[in-house]
Amino acid sequence: MTMQWWRDAVIYQVYPRSFADGDGDGVGDIAGIRARLGHLRDLGVDAIWMSPWYPSPMADAGYDVSDFRDIDPVFGSLSEAEALIAEAHEAGIRIIIDIVPNHISSEHPWFKAALAGGKERDYFWFRKSQNMPTNWTGEFGGTTWTQTPDGDWYLHLFTPEQPDLNWEHPDVRAEFESILRFWFDRGADGIRIDSAALLFKDTTLPEVVDGEPHPFHDLDAVHDVYRSWRRIAEEYEGRALIGEVWMPDVERFTNYLRPDELHAAFNFDFLGCAWDPYLMRSCIDRTLDAHARVGAPPTWVLSNHDVTRHVTRYGRTDTTFSFENNLDGTPVDLELGTRRARAAALLTLSLPGSAYIYQGEELGLWENENIDPDQMQDPMYARRGHTRDGCRVPLPWSGDEPPFDFTTGVPWLPQPAEWKDRTVQAQTGDPNSMLELYRSAIGLRTFTDTDFAWLDRGEGVLAWTRGTDFACVLNLSDAPVPLPEHRDILLASSSLDGDLLPRDTAVWLRL
Repeated sequence: MTMQWWRDAVIYQVYPRSFADGDGDGVGDIAGIRARLGHLRDLGVDAIWMSPWYPSPMADAGYDVSDFRDIDPVFGSLSEAEALIAEAHEAGIRIIIDIVPNHISSEHPWFKAALAGGKERDYFWFRKSQNMPTNWTGEFGGTTWTQTPDGDWYLHLFTPEQPDLNWEHPDVRAEFESILRFWFDRGADGIRIDSAALLFKDTTLPEVVDGEPHPFHDLDAVHDVYRSWRRIAEEYEGRALIGEVWMPDVERFTNYLRPDELHAAFNFDFLGCAWDPYLMRSCIDRTLDAHARVGAPPTWVLSNHDVTRHVTRYGRTDTTFSFENNLDGTPVDLELGTRRARAAALLTLSLPGSAYIYQGEELGLWENENIDPDQMQDPMYARRGHTRDGCRVPLPWSGDEPPFDFTTGVPWLPQPAEWKDRTVQAQTGDPNSMLELYRSAIGLRTFTDTDFAWLDRGEGVLAWTRGTDFACVLNLSDAPVPLPEHRDILLASSSLDGDLLPRDTAVWLRL
Protein backbone atom coordinates (compact mmCIF):
# COMPACT_ATOMS: atom_id res chain seq x y z
CA MET A 1 0.00 0.00 0.00
CA THR A 2 1.03 3.54 -0.57
CA MET A 3 1.99 5.88 2.23
CA GLN A 4 -1.60 7.17 1.91
CA TRP A 5 -2.67 3.78 3.19
CA TRP A 6 -5.90 5.11 4.72
CA ARG A 7 -7.37 5.80 1.27
CA ASP A 8 -8.19 2.15 0.55
CA ALA A 9 -7.39 0.25 3.75
CA VAL A 10 -9.42 -2.46 5.46
CA ILE A 11 -9.44 -1.32 9.09
CA TYR A 12 -10.49 -3.61 11.94
CA GLN A 13 -11.90 -2.14 15.14
CA VAL A 14 -10.67 -3.84 18.30
CA TYR A 15 -12.78 -3.21 21.39
CA PRO A 16 -10.05 -4.19 23.87
CA ARG A 17 -12.17 -5.45 26.76
CA SER A 18 -14.02 -7.87 24.45
CA PHE A 19 -11.39 -9.10 21.96
CA ALA A 20 -9.32 -11.61 23.95
CA ASP A 21 -8.36 -11.97 27.62
CA GLY A 22 -4.75 -12.88 28.38
CA ASP A 23 -4.81 -12.94 32.19
CA GLY A 24 -8.08 -14.70 32.99
CA ASP A 25 -9.88 -11.85 34.77
CA GLY A 26 -12.77 -11.90 32.28
CA VAL A 27 -11.81 -8.61 30.62
CA GLY A 28 -9.95 -8.47 27.32
CA ASP A 29 -6.48 -6.94 27.35
CA ILE A 30 -3.35 -6.20 25.34
CA ALA A 31 -1.87 -9.60 26.14
CA GLY A 32 -4.93 -11.19 24.57
CA ILE A 33 -4.69 -8.99 21.49
CA ARG A 34 -1.01 -9.83 21.04
CA ALA A 35 -1.77 -13.54 21.35
CA ARG A 36 -4.51 -13.28 18.69
CA LEU A 37 -2.72 -11.04 16.17
CA GLY A 38 -2.49 -14.06 13.88
CA HIS A 39 -6.28 -13.95 13.43
CA LEU A 40 -6.06 -10.39 12.11
CA ARG A 41 -3.06 -11.21 9.92
CA ASP A 42 -4.94 -14.18 8.42
CA LEU A 43 -8.02 -12.03 7.93
CA GLY A 44 -5.87 -9.72 5.83
CA VAL A 45 -6.64 -6.37 7.45
CA ASP A 46 -4.36 -3.39 6.88
CA ALA A 47 -4.85 -1.63 10.21
CA ILE A 48 -6.35 -2.00 13.68
CA TRP A 49 -8.29 0.79 15.37
CA MET A 50 -8.00 0.40 19.13
CA SER A 51 -10.91 1.73 21.19
CA PRO A 52 -9.67 3.64 24.28
CA TRP A 53 -7.22 1.73 26.46
CA TYR A 54 -6.16 4.56 28.78
CA PRO A 55 -6.46 4.78 32.58
CA SER A 56 -10.13 5.42 33.30
CA PRO A 57 -12.74 4.96 36.03
CA MET A 58 -14.81 3.38 33.21
CA ALA A 59 -17.93 5.47 33.72
CA ASP A 60 -18.30 5.27 29.92
CA ALA A 61 -16.25 2.23 28.90
CA GLY A 62 -12.98 4.13 28.81
CA TYR A 63 -14.19 7.23 26.99
CA ASP A 64 -13.73 9.01 30.32
CA VAL A 65 -9.93 9.28 30.23
CA SER A 66 -7.85 10.20 33.27
CA ASP A 67 -4.42 9.98 31.54
CA PHE A 68 -3.83 9.94 27.77
CA ARG A 69 -0.18 8.91 28.14
CA ASP A 70 -0.62 5.55 29.86
CA ILE A 71 -2.61 2.29 29.71
CA ASP A 72 -5.28 1.21 32.16
CA PRO A 73 -3.96 -1.67 34.31
CA VAL A 74 -7.01 -3.76 33.33
CA PHE A 75 -5.59 -3.76 29.78
CA GLY A 76 -1.87 -3.95 30.61
CA SER A 77 0.95 -1.44 30.52
CA LEU A 78 2.45 1.20 28.25
CA SER A 79 5.35 -1.11 27.43
CA GLU A 80 2.86 -3.79 26.36
CA ALA A 81 1.12 -1.26 24.12
CA GLU A 82 4.46 -0.37 22.54
CA ALA A 83 5.17 -4.08 22.03
CA LEU A 84 1.77 -4.55 20.38
CA ILE A 85 2.44 -1.68 17.98
CA ALA A 86 5.83 -3.19 17.07
CA GLU A 87 4.40 -6.71 16.62
CA ALA A 88 1.50 -5.43 14.51
CA HIS A 89 3.97 -3.57 12.29
CA GLU A 90 5.97 -6.79 11.88
CA ALA A 91 2.74 -8.47 10.73
CA GLY A 92 2.14 -5.66 8.22
CA ILE A 93 -0.69 -4.14 10.27
CA ARG A 94 -0.89 -0.47 11.23
CA ILE A 95 -2.30 0.81 14.55
CA ILE A 96 -4.86 3.59 14.99
CA ILE A 97 -5.50 4.82 18.52
CA ASP A 98 -8.56 6.61 19.86
CA ILE A 99 -8.28 10.19 21.20
CA VAL A 100 -11.19 11.79 23.07
CA PRO A 101 -10.77 15.59 22.87
CA ASN A 102 -14.23 16.82 23.89
CA HIS A 103 -14.00 15.74 27.53
CA ILE A 104 -11.88 13.98 30.11
CA SER A 105 -12.62 12.02 33.26
CA SER A 106 -13.73 13.76 36.42
CA GLU A 107 -10.81 11.83 37.98
CA HIS A 108 -8.29 13.56 35.69
CA PRO A 109 -5.79 15.72 37.63
CA TRP A 110 -6.99 18.78 35.74
CA PHE A 111 -10.57 18.43 36.92
CA LYS A 112 -9.55 17.66 40.49
CA ALA A 113 -7.44 20.85 40.47
CA ALA A 114 -10.37 22.74 38.95
CA LEU A 115 -12.68 21.64 41.77
CA ALA A 116 -10.05 22.80 44.25
CA GLY A 117 -10.14 26.28 42.69
CA GLY A 118 -6.93 26.08 40.66
CA LYS A 119 -6.22 27.81 37.34
CA GLU A 120 -7.39 24.59 35.67
CA ARG A 121 -10.96 25.76 36.33
CA ASP A 122 -10.62 27.77 33.12
CA TYR A 123 -9.98 24.52 31.21
CA PHE A 124 -13.65 23.57 31.70
CA TRP A 125 -17.12 25.10 31.40
CA PHE A 126 -17.91 26.29 34.91
CA ARG A 127 -20.79 28.74 35.38
CA LYS A 128 -22.16 30.57 38.40
CA SER A 129 -25.95 30.35 38.30
CA GLN A 130 -28.80 29.83 40.69
CA ASN A 131 -30.41 27.41 38.23
CA MET A 132 -29.03 25.09 35.58
CA PRO A 133 -27.38 27.38 32.97
CA THR A 134 -29.15 25.77 29.96
CA ASN A 135 -31.70 23.09 29.19
CA TRP A 136 -29.40 21.35 26.71
CA THR A 137 -29.98 17.61 26.26
CA GLY A 138 -26.90 15.42 26.50
CA GLU A 139 -25.57 13.11 23.81
CA PHE A 140 -26.79 10.15 25.89
CA GLY A 141 -29.98 11.99 26.82
CA GLY A 142 -30.53 13.69 30.18
CA THR A 143 -29.19 16.98 31.48
CA THR A 144 -25.76 18.41 30.68
CA TRP A 145 -24.93 20.36 33.87
CA THR A 146 -23.92 19.16 37.33
CA GLN A 147 -23.69 21.39 40.40
CA THR A 148 -20.54 21.30 42.52
CA PRO A 149 -20.52 21.68 46.30
CA ASP A 150 -19.62 25.38 45.99
CA GLY A 151 -22.81 25.97 43.98
CA ASP A 152 -21.24 26.38 40.52
CA TRP A 153 -22.28 24.25 37.56
CA TYR A 154 -20.04 22.44 35.08
CA LEU A 155 -20.92 21.26 31.57
CA HIS A 156 -20.81 17.63 30.40
CA LEU A 157 -22.37 16.67 27.08
CA PHE A 158 -22.04 13.01 28.12
CA THR A 159 -22.07 11.69 31.70
CA PRO A 160 -21.32 13.85 34.78
CA GLU A 161 -18.04 11.88 35.03
CA GLN A 162 -17.01 13.37 31.64
CA PRO A 163 -16.61 17.14 32.07
CA ASP A 164 -16.27 19.02 28.77
CA LEU A 165 -13.01 20.81 28.04
CA ASN A 166 -12.86 24.48 27.09
CA TRP A 167 -11.14 24.51 23.72
CA GLU A 168 -10.95 28.31 23.77
CA HIS A 169 -8.07 27.88 26.25
CA PRO A 170 -4.57 27.60 24.71
CA ASP A 171 -3.41 25.12 27.39
CA VAL A 172 -6.07 22.64 26.27
CA ARG A 173 -4.93 22.91 22.66
CA ALA A 174 -1.27 22.55 23.62
CA GLU A 175 -1.97 19.49 25.77
CA PHE A 176 -3.67 17.57 22.97
CA GLU A 177 -1.00 18.51 20.45
CA SER A 178 1.50 17.04 22.90
CA ILE A 179 -0.63 13.88 23.27
CA LEU A 180 -0.66 13.42 19.49
CA ARG A 181 3.13 13.63 19.36
CA PHE A 182 3.41 11.22 22.30
CA TRP A 183 1.59 8.48 20.38
CA PHE A 184 3.07 9.25 16.97
CA ASP A 185 6.50 8.98 18.59
CA ARG A 186 5.52 5.50 19.81
CA GLY A 187 4.64 4.36 16.32
CA ALA A 188 0.88 4.94 16.15
CA ASP A 189 -0.07 5.24 12.48
CA GLY A 190 -3.35 7.07 12.95
CA ILE A 191 -5.65 8.86 15.35
CA ARG A 192 -9.39 8.24 15.50
CA ILE A 193 -11.00 11.38 16.93
CA ASP A 194 -14.03 10.78 19.12
CA SER A 195 -16.99 13.21 18.85
CA ALA A 196 -14.91 15.36 16.54
CA ALA A 197 -17.57 18.03 15.91
CA LEU A 198 -18.41 18.85 19.55
CA LEU A 199 -15.30 20.64 20.83
CA PHE A 200 -16.49 24.26 20.77
CA LYS A 201 -19.53 25.78 22.42
CA ASP A 202 -21.27 29.10 21.90
CA THR A 203 -20.01 31.07 24.92
CA THR A 204 -23.36 32.88 25.26
CA LEU A 205 -24.96 29.48 26.02
CA PRO A 206 -28.15 29.88 23.96
CA GLU A 207 -30.80 27.20 24.02
CA VAL A 208 -31.13 24.76 21.10
CA VAL A 209 -33.67 26.20 18.64
CA ASP A 210 -34.65 24.53 15.37
CA GLY A 211 -33.43 26.58 12.42
CA GLU A 212 -30.86 28.44 14.53
CA PRO A 213 -27.11 27.62 14.66
CA HIS A 214 -26.57 24.80 17.15
CA PRO A 215 -24.78 25.94 20.33
CA PHE A 216 -22.37 22.97 20.49
CA HIS A 217 -22.56 20.96 17.26
CA ASP A 218 -20.11 21.78 14.47
CA LEU A 219 -18.99 25.31 15.38
CA ASP A 220 -16.57 26.72 12.82
CA ALA A 221 -13.74 27.20 15.32
CA VAL A 222 -13.22 23.42 15.45
CA HIS A 223 -11.55 23.48 12.03
CA ASP A 224 -8.59 25.49 13.31
CA VAL A 225 -7.85 22.68 15.77
CA TYR A 226 -7.79 20.04 13.06
CA ARG A 227 -5.62 22.20 10.82
CA SER A 228 -3.06 22.33 13.60
CA TRP A 229 -3.36 18.56 14.14
CA ARG A 230 -2.87 17.98 10.41
CA ARG A 231 0.36 19.97 10.52
CA ILE A 232 1.58 17.74 13.34
CA ALA A 233 0.58 14.55 11.49
CA GLU A 234 2.52 15.73 8.43
CA GLU A 235 5.70 16.04 10.49
CA TYR A 236 5.56 12.24 10.59
CA GLU A 237 5.38 9.95 7.57
CA GLY A 238 2.16 8.14 6.71
CA ARG A 239 0.07 9.26 9.69
CA ALA A 240 -3.72 9.66 9.39
CA LEU A 241 -6.41 11.59 11.26
CA ILE A 242 -9.86 9.96 11.14
CA GLY A 243 -12.86 11.78 12.56
CA GLU A 244 -16.03 10.53 14.18
CA VAL A 245 -18.28 13.14 12.62
CA TRP A 246 -22.04 12.62 12.99
CA MET A 247 -23.33 15.25 10.55
CA PRO A 248 -26.64 15.15 8.62
CA ASP A 249 -25.52 18.01 6.32
CA VAL A 250 -23.13 16.53 3.73
CA GLU A 251 -21.60 19.92 2.98
CA ARG A 252 -20.79 20.54 6.64
CA PHE A 253 -19.48 16.97 6.93
CA THR A 254 -17.00 17.38 4.08
CA ASN A 255 -15.64 20.60 5.62
CA TYR A 256 -13.76 18.28 8.00
CA LEU A 257 -12.11 16.59 5.02
CA ARG A 258 -10.63 19.61 3.31
CA PRO A 259 -7.02 19.04 2.20
CA ASP A 260 -5.55 20.70 5.29
CA GLU A 261 -7.82 19.01 7.87
CA LEU A 262 -8.72 15.35 8.55
CA HIS A 263 -7.70 12.57 6.19
CA ALA A 264 -10.96 10.62 6.56
CA ALA A 265 -14.19 10.49 8.57
CA PHE A 266 -16.72 7.81 9.42
CA ASN A 267 -19.71 7.41 7.08
CA PHE A 268 -22.67 7.22 9.44
CA ASP A 269 -25.10 7.97 6.61
CA PHE A 270 -24.24 4.56 5.16
CA LEU A 271 -24.22 2.78 8.54
CA GLY A 272 -27.78 3.87 9.29
CA CYS A 273 -29.11 3.25 5.77
CA ALA A 274 -32.00 0.84 5.28
CA TRP A 275 -31.56 -2.40 3.30
CA ASP A 276 -33.30 -0.83 0.32
CA PRO A 277 -31.99 -0.46 -3.26
CA TYR A 278 -33.09 3.13 -3.81
CA LEU A 279 -31.92 4.41 -0.42
CA MET A 280 -28.65 2.45 -0.62
CA ARG A 281 -27.81 3.77 -4.09
CA SER A 282 -28.70 7.33 -3.09
CA CYS A 283 -26.45 7.04 -0.03
CA ILE A 284 -23.54 5.67 -2.09
CA ASP A 285 -23.92 8.46 -4.67
CA ARG A 286 -24.12 11.10 -1.95
CA THR A 287 -21.01 9.72 -0.29
CA LEU A 288 -18.93 9.44 -3.47
CA ASP A 289 -19.94 12.90 -4.72
CA ALA A 290 -19.25 14.61 -1.40
CA HIS A 291 -15.82 13.05 -0.96
CA ALA A 292 -14.82 13.66 -4.58
CA ARG A 293 -15.39 17.39 -4.06
CA VAL A 294 -12.68 17.54 -1.42
CA GLY A 295 -10.44 14.74 -2.71
CA ALA A 296 -10.95 12.61 0.41
CA PRO A 297 -11.48 8.84 0.48
CA PRO A 298 -14.97 7.58 1.38
CA THR A 299 -15.33 5.16 4.30
CA TRP A 300 -17.81 2.30 4.56
CA VAL A 301 -18.82 0.90 7.92
CA LEU A 302 -21.65 -1.48 8.86
CA SER A 303 -21.21 -1.77 12.65
CA ASN A 304 -19.17 -0.44 15.56
CA HIS A 305 -19.14 -0.44 19.37
CA ASP A 306 -22.01 2.07 19.56
CA VAL A 307 -24.58 0.55 17.20
CA THR A 308 -26.69 -2.59 16.95
CA ARG A 309 -24.81 -5.30 15.04
CA HIS A 310 -25.95 -5.39 11.43
CA VAL A 311 -26.79 -9.13 11.41
CA THR A 312 -29.54 -8.14 13.84
CA ARG A 313 -30.49 -4.88 12.10
CA TYR A 314 -30.81 -6.53 8.71
CA GLY A 315 -33.04 -9.23 10.18
CA ARG A 316 -35.66 -6.74 11.35
CA THR A 317 -38.57 -5.24 9.46
CA ASP A 318 -37.01 -1.81 10.05
CA THR A 319 -33.38 -2.20 8.95
CA THR A 320 -32.23 1.33 9.79
CA PHE A 321 -30.23 2.47 12.81
CA SER A 322 -30.45 5.67 14.79
CA PHE A 323 -30.15 6.45 18.48
CA GLU A 324 -33.54 8.18 18.36
CA ASN A 325 -35.29 5.06 17.01
CA ASN A 326 -34.78 2.40 19.68
CA LEU A 327 -35.56 -1.01 18.17
CA ASP A 328 -34.08 -3.11 20.99
CA GLY A 329 -36.10 -6.28 21.45
CA THR A 330 -38.12 -6.05 18.21
CA PRO A 331 -38.39 -9.34 16.27
CA VAL A 332 -35.30 -10.51 14.37
CA ASP A 333 -34.95 -13.12 11.63
CA LEU A 334 -31.30 -14.08 12.18
CA GLU A 335 -31.15 -16.27 9.07
CA LEU A 336 -32.29 -13.34 6.90
CA GLY A 337 -30.01 -10.92 8.77
CA THR A 338 -27.02 -13.20 8.24
CA ARG A 339 -27.80 -13.63 4.54
CA ARG A 340 -27.98 -9.85 4.10
CA ALA A 341 -24.86 -9.31 6.20
CA ARG A 342 -22.93 -11.64 3.88
CA ALA A 343 -24.10 -9.64 0.88
CA ALA A 344 -23.28 -6.38 2.67
CA ALA A 345 -19.70 -7.59 3.20
CA LEU A 346 -19.18 -7.87 -0.56
CA LEU A 347 -20.93 -4.54 -1.02
CA THR A 348 -18.71 -2.59 1.36
CA LEU A 349 -15.46 -4.30 0.39
CA SER A 350 -15.93 -3.46 -3.29
CA LEU A 351 -16.80 0.24 -3.02
CA PRO A 352 -14.10 2.91 -3.52
CA GLY A 353 -12.33 4.00 -0.33
CA SER A 354 -11.63 2.29 2.97
CA ALA A 355 -13.74 -0.31 4.76
CA TYR A 356 -14.11 -0.72 8.54
CA ILE A 357 -14.82 -4.08 10.17
CA TYR A 358 -16.04 -4.17 13.75
CA GLN A 359 -14.68 -7.13 15.70
CA GLY A 360 -17.00 -10.12 15.41
CA GLU A 361 -18.53 -8.85 12.20
CA GLU A 362 -16.27 -11.29 10.36
CA LEU A 363 -17.80 -14.07 12.48
CA GLY A 364 -21.39 -13.10 11.72
CA LEU A 365 -22.13 -12.29 15.36
CA TRP A 366 -25.53 -10.90 16.20
CA GLU A 367 -26.55 -8.51 18.96
CA ASN A 368 -26.92 -10.19 22.34
CA GLU A 369 -30.30 -8.82 23.39
CA ASN A 370 -30.62 -11.19 26.36
CA ILE A 371 -28.38 -9.41 28.83
CA ASP A 372 -30.06 -8.95 32.21
CA PRO A 373 -30.41 -5.27 33.15
CA ASP A 374 -28.37 -5.85 36.32
CA GLN A 375 -25.46 -7.00 34.13
CA MET A 376 -25.56 -3.99 31.81
CA GLN A 377 -22.73 -1.50 32.12
CA ASP A 378 -23.57 1.08 29.43
CA PRO A 379 -24.46 4.51 30.91
CA MET A 380 -26.72 5.16 27.92
CA TYR A 381 -29.20 2.53 29.13
CA ALA A 382 -30.40 4.56 32.10
CA ARG A 383 -30.87 7.66 29.96
CA ARG A 384 -32.34 6.28 26.75
CA GLY A 385 -33.44 2.73 27.43
CA HIS A 386 -31.05 1.59 24.68
CA THR A 387 -27.93 -0.36 25.60
CA ARG A 388 -24.76 -0.70 23.55
CA ASP A 389 -23.64 -3.66 25.66
CA GLY A 390 -25.25 -6.11 23.22
CA CYS A 391 -22.67 -5.33 20.52
CA ARG A 392 -19.77 -5.33 23.01
CA VAL A 393 -20.05 -8.95 24.13
CA PRO A 394 -16.68 -10.80 24.13
CA LEU A 395 -15.67 -12.73 21.02
CA PRO A 396 -15.99 -16.53 20.75
CA TRP A 397 -12.71 -18.16 19.74
CA SER A 398 -13.15 -21.91 20.16
CA GLY A 399 -15.02 -24.60 22.06
CA ASP A 400 -18.68 -25.56 22.36
CA GLU A 401 -19.78 -23.39 25.28
CA PRO A 402 -19.06 -20.02 26.87
CA PRO A 403 -16.56 -18.50 27.46
CA PHE A 404 -15.42 -19.96 24.10
CA ASP A 405 -11.74 -19.53 24.98
CA PHE A 406 -12.13 -15.76 25.34
CA THR A 407 -10.98 -16.10 28.95
CA THR A 408 -10.27 -18.69 31.60
CA GLY A 409 -12.49 -16.67 33.94
CA VAL A 410 -16.01 -15.28 33.67
CA PRO A 411 -16.56 -12.87 30.73
CA TRP A 412 -17.48 -9.33 31.75
CA LEU A 413 -20.62 -9.62 29.59
CA PRO A 414 -22.41 -12.93 28.88
CA GLN A 415 -21.96 -14.70 25.53
CA PRO A 416 -24.92 -16.50 23.89
CA ALA A 417 -24.50 -20.27 24.00
CA GLU A 418 -25.74 -20.27 20.38
CA TRP A 419 -22.43 -18.72 19.31
CA LYS A 420 -20.83 -22.18 19.39
CA ASP A 421 -21.18 -22.27 15.59
CA ARG A 422 -19.76 -18.75 15.30
CA THR A 423 -16.33 -19.32 16.86
CA VAL A 424 -13.16 -18.68 14.88
CA GLN A 425 -12.30 -22.37 15.23
CA ALA A 426 -15.70 -23.58 13.97
CA GLN A 427 -15.62 -21.31 10.93
CA THR A 428 -11.99 -21.72 9.88
CA GLY A 429 -11.79 -23.92 6.80
CA ASP A 430 -15.58 -23.94 6.25
CA PRO A 431 -16.02 -22.44 2.76
CA ASN A 432 -19.60 -21.43 3.61
CA SER A 433 -18.72 -19.54 6.81
CA MET A 434 -18.79 -15.79 7.29
CA LEU A 435 -15.13 -15.84 8.36
CA GLU A 436 -13.94 -17.51 5.15
CA LEU A 437 -16.12 -15.12 3.11
CA TYR A 438 -14.35 -12.14 4.72
CA ARG A 439 -10.92 -13.73 4.31
CA SER A 440 -11.60 -14.41 0.63
CA ALA A 441 -13.06 -10.98 -0.07
CA ILE A 442 -10.20 -9.11 1.60
CA GLY A 443 -7.70 -11.33 -0.22
CA LEU A 444 -9.36 -10.63 -3.59
CA ARG A 445 -9.61 -6.88 -2.97
CA THR A 446 -7.07 -5.82 -5.61
CA PHE A 447 -9.21 -3.25 -7.46
CA THR A 448 -8.82 -0.44 -4.93
CA ASP A 449 -7.30 2.13 -7.31
CA THR A 450 -9.75 1.58 -10.18
CA ASP A 451 -12.67 3.74 -11.24
CA PHE A 452 -16.24 3.16 -10.08
CA ALA A 453 -19.23 3.15 -12.47
CA TRP A 454 -22.83 2.01 -12.05
CA LEU A 455 -24.19 -0.82 -14.20
CA ASP A 456 -27.89 -0.86 -15.04
CA ARG A 457 -29.26 -4.31 -14.16
CA GLY A 458 -32.88 -3.35 -13.58
CA GLU A 459 -35.01 -2.22 -10.69
CA GLY A 460 -33.97 -3.42 -7.27
CA VAL A 461 -30.47 -4.42 -8.36
CA LEU A 462 -27.31 -2.52 -7.45
CA ALA A 463 -24.41 -3.25 -9.79
CA TRP A 464 -21.15 -1.48 -10.46
CA THR A 465 -17.79 -1.94 -12.07
CA ARG A 466 -14.33 -1.19 -10.75
CA GLY A 467 -12.10 -0.69 -13.76
CA THR A 468 -12.67 -2.78 -16.88
CA ASP A 469 -12.74 -6.35 -15.57
CA PHE A 470 -14.47 -6.36 -12.15
CA ALA A 471 -18.13 -6.04 -11.24
CA CYS A 472 -20.20 -6.43 -8.08
CA VAL A 473 -23.91 -7.20 -8.40
CA LEU A 474 -26.25 -7.05 -5.37
CA ASN A 475 -29.84 -8.24 -5.74
CA LEU A 476 -32.19 -6.29 -3.49
CA SER A 477 -35.27 -7.09 -5.57
CA ASP A 478 -37.96 -9.67 -4.74
CA ALA A 479 -36.90 -12.30 -7.27
CA PRO A 480 -33.75 -13.86 -8.75
CA VAL A 481 -32.11 -11.85 -11.55
CA PRO A 482 -29.76 -12.88 -14.39
CA LEU A 483 -26.07 -12.16 -14.05
CA PRO A 484 -24.37 -9.90 -16.60
CA GLU A 485 -21.99 -11.51 -19.08
CA HIS A 486 -18.83 -12.51 -17.27
CA ARG A 487 -15.73 -14.64 -17.50
CA ASP A 488 -15.54 -15.92 -13.91
CA ILE A 489 -17.43 -15.80 -10.63
CA LEU A 490 -14.84 -14.65 -8.10
CA LEU A 491 -16.99 -14.82 -4.98
CA ALA A 492 -20.66 -15.06 -4.03
CA SER A 493 -22.26 -14.26 -0.69
CA SER A 494 -24.73 -17.17 -1.03
CA SER A 495 -25.30 -20.05 -3.45
CA LEU A 496 -26.37 -19.05 -6.95
CA ASP A 497 -29.31 -20.51 -8.82
CA GLY A 498 -27.54 -21.49 -12.05
CA ASP A 499 -26.92 -18.19 -13.83
CA LEU A 500 -29.45 -16.40 -11.64
CA LEU A 501 -28.58 -14.26 -8.62
CA PRO A 502 -31.01 -14.91 -5.74
CA ARG A 503 -32.44 -12.07 -3.65
CA ASP A 504 -30.31 -10.64 -0.83
CA THR A 505 -27.20 -12.03 -2.51
CA ALA A 506 -24.11 -10.32 -3.88
CA VAL A 507 -21.55 -11.63 -6.33
CA TRP A 508 -18.12 -10.51 -7.53
CA LEU A 509 -17.49 -11.14 -11.21
CA ARG A 510 -14.52 -11.01 -13.55
CA LEU A 511 -15.91 -9.52 -16.75
